[in-house]
Amino acid sequence: MKKPKSVLGEADQIRLATDLIKLDARLQVLESETTLSRERLLKLYKEIKGKSPPKGMLPFSTDWFMTWQPNIHSSLFMNIYQNLIKTTEIEEIEAIIHAYRLYLEQINSLKMPEVLSITRAWRLVKFFDAGMLTTTGCKQCHGHFVVHSYELVDNYVCGLCHMPSRAGKTRREEELRTEHEHHAPVI
Repeated sequence: MKKPKSVLGEADQIRLATDLIKLDARLQVLESETTLSRERLLKLYKEIKGKSPPKGMLPFSTDWFMTWQPNIHSSLFMNIYQNLIKTTEIEEIEAIIHAYRLYLEQINSLKMPEVLSITRAWRLVKFFDAGMLTTTGCKQCHGHFVVHSYELVDNYVCGLCHMPSRAGKTRREEELRTEHEHHAPVI
């Protein structure tokens, strides 16, 4: 015998799906994190966005998170997320949503481009949960940055303290580096 659905429970699931859709989460994330049917999610997505969700596979490699700019953004997000998990009692998906909103707030205040999507942020947390990624401290600024779990990190220097030449130091990136060196916030 099937348990009757709770109206409040369904309303919570719709609110969760709505929050994720507004942040541009992919359909696979919605299916994974809610109990709503694919049909309901498609209908909700179309109602909110006015179009069908994008098709295609989710990001599946940890390597994207290791490249210079994505690593800085992923590290910022992950530090916010881990702090929320340690200091609150909210569910993992709620922590992802809150951390992602705070990440957006931070990069928007710095007038930086959005590099990390909600879908990649969700995948990043799943990679951490699976033990594939972790954070390590930079020996220069002492911030915490995303690395592969199996990486040797005794003398790790982050991408902000040691920008790769291919990063193309624009004026804004140089300002960020200078600001980072002067303030060296622990992230």
